[in-house]
Amino acid sequence: MTNTRKPTRSSGTAETKFDGFTAEERDAMKAHAQELKTSARRSPRTAKADGESDVLAKIAGMSDADRVLAERLHEIVRSTAPDLTPKLWYGMPAYARDGKVVCFFQSAQKFKSRYATLGFSDQARLDEGTLWPTTYALTELTADTEARIGELIRRAAA
Repeated sequence: MTNTRKPTRSSGTAETKFDGFTAEERDAMKAHAQELKTSARRSPRTAKADGESDVLAKIAGMSDADRVLAERLHEIVRSTAPDLTPKLWYGMPAYARDGKVVCFFQSAQKFKSRYATLGFSDQARLDEGTLWPTTYALTELTADTEARIGELIRRAAA
């Protein structure tokens, strides 16, 4: 009997080999699993306050540039949409409505990116026709940028 199997071809070199998730992605998934466990153990009465303290602690642990952006973004979200509940989501500060994340802040350092991002989930009410952005790069917060973010948060939380 002859072997009719063809040899498997490699699509890249050892340097470009796909090894699955990056270390940062694995860390985010582990953080999310821990968040779910912690959330399940909390009293529903204290969940909002606990979420706020978790988010503030996460922000405090960020690098200087990311921390400044995250602190200001937290203030904008809390003043613009006080009904959104702060919580951690995959290790990132996020804001939820009825337990579902509406928007989140991703620090540049977390995924070794050039810039931090403000992202919106499918729960955000930002629909505009058939195409609209869901993630925004943040490098600094000017008065115009803060006003634009405030408007996005207001629409997303509506």
